[in-house]
Amino acid sequence: MLHEISVQSCKRDEMINITGQVQKIVAKENVQEGLAVVFCAHTTAGITINENADPDVQKDFLRRLDEIYPWNMAEDRHFEGNSAAHLKSSTVGASQTVIIHKGKLLLGQWQGIYFCEFDGPRARTCFVKIIWHN
Repeated sequence: MLHEISVQSCKRDEMINITGQVQKIVAKENVQEGLAVVFCAHTTAGITINENADPDVQKDFLRRLDEIYPWNMAEDRHFEGNSAAHLKSSTVGASQTVIIHKGKLLLGQWQGIYFCEFDGPRARTCFVKIIWHN
C-alpha cells in the first residue's frame, strides 16, 4: 500500500523530521520485517537521513548547501529563479530506503529521516511504500 505524508514548510530552506510519521505507517501496517521507501516527488525538495539530536547539524547542512549553491547567480537562466533549489534537490536525492526490523525503522541512535525543503514555504507531499515479507 502507498502512503502519503503531507509536509508544510515555513522557510525557503528547511529540514523537517518525518521519522515519527514513517514509523506510524510501519506500525499501522503491522510490518515486522521489510523496507520502507520514502520518496519525494518534487524537483526542489529531497529526502535525507541525518542526525536528529543536535539542531545545529541541520543549520550547518543548509548553510553549507547555500555556500555550494548560492541562491542568486546572475548566470542562472531558469526563468523561475530557483536553480539553486534544483541543484540542492539533486545533491540530496529524492528518496531513502530504511530497513524495518522487529516492527521498527532500523536507524542509528542519532539518525532521523528528513524532508528537505529548498524552495519554500510550500505544502508538499512525500510518499512511503512499505515492502515486507514474512
